[in-house]
Amino acid sequence: MFQPRTDSRWQRRSWGRFIWRVVPPVLAASFVLVYPIYHVLDAAITHGIHQDGNLLRVDMKAMSNFDLDQVSGVDADIPLPYRQLDGKRVELAGQMWVPGSAAGPLDKFDLCYSIANCCFNGPPRIQHFVKATVLQGAKVEYYPGVVNVIGTLHVGIEHGAQAIASVYRLDVEKVEP
Repeated sequence: MFQPRTDSRWQRRSWGRFIWRVVPPVLAASFVLVYPIYHVLDAAITHGIHQDGNLLRVDMKAMSNFDLDQVSGVDADIPLPYRQLDGKRVELAGQMWVPGSAAGPLDKFDLCYSIANCCFNGPPRIQHFVKATVLQGAKVEYYPGVVNVIGTLHVGIEHGAQAIASVYRLDVEKVEP
C-alpha cells in the first residue's frame, strides 16, 4: 500500500521546487503586462514632460501627437501643456533631418522623434518636426541616429506662404549623440 511522505524536509524541498518553477514565469508575465501600462499612464499623466533640475526633458512623440490643421491651425490648437513650454529650457531626444545638406558643420536642422516611424498615419505633419537653430556663430556636427538636443524651446504657429511653417522652434545650445 502507498504511503504519502509526511516528513517536513521532503515538504520543504517540494515547496522550494514549486517556488522556483512558478515564480520566475509569473514575474516575467507581470513585467510584460505592467511595463507598457506604466508607460501609457506616465505619458497620460505627465504629457511626456519631466523636470530634471532647471531642465525639462520632453518626449517628442508625445509633444507631436495631436491633430492640427496644416494650413489654418492656430496656437489654441496646440495642447496647453506644450504651449506652456514656450521659452523654457528643454532637452529633446530625436533624429536630425537636414534637407538639402550633404555634410559638414550645421547651423540649423530639423529634429524629429523618428524619421522612419513618425508618420504611420499619412504624410509627415508640421508638428512632428522642431526647427532647430544653433546659437549665433556656433555650429554642430551631424549625427546619425538619436541625439539629445538642449536649448530654449519656442512654441507657437508660424505661417508660411501657403501653410504652417513651424509649430516648434529650438535655440540649440548643445547636441550630443
